[in-house]
Amino acid sequence: MDQRQALAAFGALSQETRLHIIRMLVVSGPEGLAAGTIAEKADVSPSNVSFHLKELERAGLITQQRESRSIIYTANYEALGGLIRFLMEDCCGGNTQICAPAVAMATCCVSAIKEELQ
Repeated sequence: MDQRQALAAFGALSQETRLHIIRMLVVSGPEGLAAGTIAEKADVSPSNVSFHLKELERAGLITQQRESRSIIYTANYEALGGLIRFLMEDCCGGNTQICAPAVAMATCCVSAIKEELQ
C-alpha cells in the first residue's frame, strides 16, 4: 500500500458510520452482509448506507458481489492488512521485536481469510 492509498483509506474511515460499517463487515467474515442488513444494523437509511458503502468501496476497503436480488458487501482483508502494514512499516527504527506482533497479527488474519475463501 502506498501513501495515496493509505490516505484514501484513512479518509474513508474517519467518519463514524463508515468506521462502524467496516467493523461490522470485518466481524461478519467472508460471508459479508447485504446492504439492507448493514443499514438496519447501522441504524441509517438505505440511501445513507449506500453513500457510505460507496465511499468505503472507492477507498478499496470493501468489495461487493451480487447474490440474487441482494448486493453482499465484504471487508477487503488484503487492503485492511495492507493499511496495518503501512502504519507499521519502518517501526521503531528497525527494531522488529517491538512491532512484529502487530504485523504478524495483520498478516495472520489476512492469510486465514484467504484460505477460507479458497
